[in-house]
Amino acid sequence: MKTARGNSMRQTAGSLTEAALEKQQASMRSGMNCTAYDWLGAHPIADGQFTGTRFAVWAPNAQEVCIICDRTFWKHGGFYLNSSNEGVWTGTVPDMQAGEQYKYSIRTHAGNIIEKCDPYAFAAEHPPKTASIVSNLGGFTWHDQSWVEQRRRTNWYEKPLQIYEVHLGSWRRPKDGRRYLTYHELADQLVEYCQEMGFTHLQLMPITEYPFDGSWGYQSTGYFAPTSRHGSPHDFMAFVDKCHAGGIGVLIDWVPGHFPTDEHGLAMFDGTSLYEHSDPRQGFHPDWNTNIFNYGRFEVRNFLLSSARFWCDKYHVDGIRVDAVASMLYLDYSRTSGQWIPNRFGGRENLEAIQFLKDMNTMLHGEFPGILTIAEESTAWPGVSRPVYDGGLGFTMKWDMGWMNDTLRYLRRNPIHRRHHQNDLSFRSLYAFTENFVMPLSHDEVVHGKHSLLSQMPGDQWQMFANLRLLLGYQALLPGKSLLFMGAEIGQWTEWNHDAELDWALTGIDTHAGIKRFVKDINHLVIEHPALHERDCTHDGFAWIQADDAANSVYAFCRFAKDGKETLVVVLNMTPIPRDGYGVGVPLPGYYREILNSDAWMYGGTDVGSGGGVQSKPNPMHGRAQSIELTLPPLGISVFRHEPQAPAAMNGAKTTT
Repeated sequence: MKTARGNSMRQTAGSLTEAALEKQQASMRSGMNCTAYDWLGAHPIADGQFTGTRFAVWAPNAQEVCIICDRTFWKHGGFYLNSSNEGVWTGTVPDMQAGEQYKYSIRTHAGNIIEKCDPYAFAAEHPPKTASIVSNLGGFTWHDQSWVEQRRRTNWYEKPLQIYEVHLGSWRRPKDGRRYLTYHELADQLVEYCQEMGFTHLQLMPITEYPFDGSWGYQSTGYFAPTSRHGSPHDFMAFVDKCHAGGIGVLIDWVPGHFPTDEHGLAMFDGTSLYEHSDPRQGFHPDWNTNIFNYGRFEVRNFLLSSARFWCDKYHVDGIRVDAVASMLYLDYSRTSGQWIPNRFGGRENLEAIQFLKDMNTMLHGEFPGILTIAEESTAWPGVSRPVYDGGLGFTMKWDMGWMNDTLRYLRRNPIHRRHHQNDLSFRSLYAFTENFVMPLSHDEVVHGKHSLLSQMPGDQWQMFANLRLLLGYQALLPGKSLLFMGAEIGQWTEWNHDAELDWALTGIDTHAGIKRFVKDINHLVIEHPALHERDCTHDGFAWIQADDAANSVYAFCRFAKDGKETLVVVLNMTPIPRDGYGVGVPLPGYYREILNSDAWMYGGTDVGSGGGVQSKPNPMHGRAQSIELTLPPLGISVFRHEPQAPAAMNGAKTTT
């Protein structure tokens, strides 16, 4: 190692040995070092011979790097680090303990002094402060061994997956004047709420430390630090542990597609384009005014792969939802001719990003069986949720953005016009099983002037609530997993505001309480009925009965469990006109018990329905030998479960089949 001038640090028995350090630094050239957080960053040492903190940072083009902190009066020149041939600067600061703030002060080749937070810091100051904090992640006692073991044996394609998307800073706010609830408070309240409402998983909008509240976490400066807005790293561990104890999985939003240009962050880290491309045609994102990672640089790949692994390793999260995958896959994303650089074959595919995503998924699924990786990918890129060995990108699942756009566009229409757009909803069946889909109604649909889901619905107030129940019921009953952003389940009128809590007072109003009750019941329906989750990702779990009755705007389909153990019939009336004597072909003779009616009075409806169930008759219809005659509720969705025999009370009136 060569030593920076004026070095006031010393290597001790508490530091990495010379051989171990050289081995770690050499691994940076592999592009597959997924545990870089174990040696880069700040690591407290107390081994009996030395007490302090060891630092390591990658800054290959720096002239000098030193640690600045309270004891240096935040001035350059106090604790210099030593540089290596690999561009990693290392050293120890005696007596520096967990909880102390620090930054890297870097002299660039141009001679300028810049101050940077630690890319591998485990904690950071509460924004707008920007210093990193020395943290020891050890010492927390986990109690989720049985959860993790059960997770590794779980096939999520065949299990209910009802995801509640949450922004921790605005779900609820404290009543005592504080701006944020703590991780402990959030765990206590969210676990109970998810259990009540039938959500199986939380999906947290990014909790990696971020400086600007208005970015909602999607412009991160701390890829290894849970945001300090709600507490310490151990507090977030306790949050995840409490969720697991309550049977709730935890997914986090993760953003490897871009990062902000804040001066204290990754941008121009050592005075040069280190984490980003230097050419703005590759390194600058025009949509978000952010920098794009250079996926072709091994040290950057190590950084991102290590971050993805870190949250599963240190915080036991159950998976990651990867944001803006489409922007990673295409070099010309949001760019016109002349604003992008083709790949080496002349194409628009970002080959380095594609390989990174494949390697990330291979690594995560190999090391943490049972975790979920979910892609927010808005194009028709093939095989996003297919295994890498089968030519895919390796994600567990993919967001179905097409379903979301088609369904919302259809339901925003006045019901009198829906007859002209019947194919908007049936179109999904052409591609429904090409990927393993999550159907999202996410935060993106209730911001930037789009209004809340309820406010997007047409008609008078009664019709708006009925249309919202149609939307939420249709989402839950189609094949695929479901994601719902907070606030939709209480029928919030206003668009989401990250600076305020949800309008919980609405739950005291009957119409809004009805929406909440409907979401609760339909979530539990999905959990309790195997036909609604066992074959979400295979074509044999779904069949249209009819999707072409445009004149009445009615749809009907079947859902099937494995091994023939359950058959459900779902019928949707997309108009406010009740329909008596509506015939629906059914696959089996027997009694069809009504197990859900979105027009029930307890949901705020008019209580129009089929009297709890109907017996099939040998009247051929819709290509089936049996049919049932229903009363369809207005703007309603009805679910019927096949039973071989009618209830005993109906035996006297039972129809011969």
